[in-house]
Amino acid sequence: MSSAMSSATHTVLVFSQDPDVRDQVRTAVGPRPASDLGRVRYVEAATGEEVVAAVDAGGIDLAILDGEAQPTGGMAVARTIRQECAYQPLLCVLIRRRDDRWLATWSQVDGTLMYPIDPVTAAGSVAALLRQATGSPSR
Repeated sequence: MSSAMSSATHTVLVFSQDPDVRDQVRTAVGPRPASDLGRVRYVEAATGEEVVAAVDAGGIDLAILDGEAQPTGGMAVARTIRQECAYQPLLCVLIRRRDDRWLATWSQVDGTLMYPIDPVTAAGSVAALLRQATGSPSR
């Protein structure tokens, strides 16, 4: 492992209209989801428009989108990003039901996290996605 890989900072956007959900995601994933990855810098968005603007500005490695957000859910925001944004970060959507994974696939996301947010699962999933973003091998 190179020291450049372990010291890299990854920018993760967390979207939900609910600040408690954003806090739960940040807490579950933590400042460094795996020892072979660098630190995570969080950017927050409370509306779909804020998400699209942040993605358009570039520099987002991964966006974690609340599928339960109102009035526009994370799956609709993901679909908008895939169809309208030139910059394409990895996308992960929070879902309540396993059966909603087909909707996540339709939304063209790269991963899903389940409610309630489990810190072990969340950190592992985010680490795998960030490795994908950097081209690092999976562990």
